[in-house]
Amino acid sequence: MKDNSNRPILITGCSSGIGEHCASGLQARGYRVFATARKPEDAARLEAQGLEALQLDLDDSTSIRAAAEEVLSRTDGRLYGLFNNAGYGQPGAVEDLSREALRRQFETNVFGTLELTNALIPAMRRHGEGRIVQNSSVLGLVALRWRGAYNASKFALEGFYDTLRLELQGSGIHCVLIEPGPIRSNFRANALARFREHIDSEHSAHRAAYAAVLERLTRAGPAAPFTLGPEAVLDKLVLALEQPRPRPRYYVTVPTYLFGYLKRLLSTRMLDRVLARIE
Repeated sequence: MKDNSNRPILITGCSSGIGEHCASGLQARGYRVFATARKPEDAARLEAQGLEALQLDLDDSTSIRAAAEEVLSRTDGRLYGLFNNAGYGQPGAVEDLSREALRRQFETNVFGTLELTNALIPAMRRHGEGRIVQNSSVLGLVALRWRGAYNASKFALEGFYDTLRLELQGSGIHCVLIEPGPIRSNFRANALARFREHIDSEHSAHRAAYAAVLERLTRAGPAAPFTLGPEAVLDKLVLALEQPRPRPRYYVTVPTYLFGYLKRLLSTRMLDRVLARIE
């Protein structure tokens, strides 16, 4: 194992699931990890676990600037890695999504993520190296029903990262997308709360279909076949951080590999028939 003590990394969305597991996993590999969470009480809990923890709200530019400045202050202006993991899914049919619901989805998943990224790129440029890793999704490759806001946010991030990868060529900074399928986390619980907050299911043309959506979001145990634990994402994050020439994309879970393959193989209409069978 390499000596990673001089490779500080900032991770967003560490209150649970993928972020918390990756923060602990990278610390065990010798990285200096800055774990962030939106709620102060979650940041305090992470600090108690032995991580350097910061409160960071991606919906708040002041919070983003403060966190970026604090990390760079603690590391003498040197940051090796950024793992953009924070985000949530807003369920609901496209025609039931209000402008406010869409705005909030993009504020967190896209705009806040990019604002934080842009705040840290100059420090990486000064040192001629860095790894910017985005936790995307299989839903950044293909679209599924009732997930339009989340689909769109991940498609947007994929476009930004493909562009950023080109623009940072020659800088020593690598941009990497990790694309998981179903992973054990609190994602469904958070999505359920957003559904109830923003979707008027009782007066929707999709009222009957929403019964299946709610069953999936409230189901005990894995929501989908081939669900893996967060360690599967950590494995790919380690590759993104430590390979001399990391891949632009790392797939995680069977569904991502399958749909990535089918998207190349099938026509749009044929792929639609496959995707329409998935709740």
